[in-house]
Amino acid sequence: MPGRVVVFLDYQNVYMGAREAFHPYGSRPQDGQVDPYRLGELLVTKARPRFDRALTEVRVYRGQPDSAKDPRGYAANDRQCRHWDTLPKTKVATRTLRYPRAWPQEREHEKGIDVQLAIDLVAGAVRSEYEVGILMSTDTDLKPALEFVRELQGDPYPRCEVAAWSSPTGYSRRLSISGGQIWCHWLDEADYRSVADPTNYALPSA
Repeated sequence: MPGRVVVFLDYQNVYMGAREAFHPYGSRPQDGQVDPYRLGELLVTKARPRFDRALTEVRVYRGQPDSAKDPRGYAANDRQCRHWDTLPKTKVATRTLRYPRAWPQEREHEKGIDVQLAIDLVAGAVRSEYEVGILMSTDTDLKPALEFVRELQGDPYPRCEVAAWSSPTGYSRRLSISGGQIWCHWLDEADYRSVADPTNYALPSA
């Protein structure tokens, strides 16, 4: 029976990483977007041949603009999330962005969504919801969750792995933990192009 794979995507981190790795500065806002389901399937099919795996779920975590403070950003975000909801095996989790007092001079930022991702990664391991959990992010705040799952690793508990973009020109980052080896799925530019989503969700017709 194939091992159940759940992919955990820190979407803003995945998006910004793709822009940095594969697009020049000042590219269109949609450059860097990916299709979560196709990315999940890619990670399963690129696994080493000796592994028999099947994608169970892709979980996407992202911040959401406030509809009152940023109605255009909220509308674009909502269109994208509603599209994701139509994709197979894809589950979306959002939390409203935090706006500092000096906004918009000071940028808004995500608050709490990384905690939710970390909890779900750990809870899924403890509850045996997957045999393989693949985390795609370079956010070091998620290291404690990886370390916890890594300590559980072994029958009957699942293994944890990470995924990262492999830049053709610059330094490529990945999550790692001290004292424990975690397999990394390096995704190059050809991989990125195969899962890229060029849709401009800022347009009402998107």
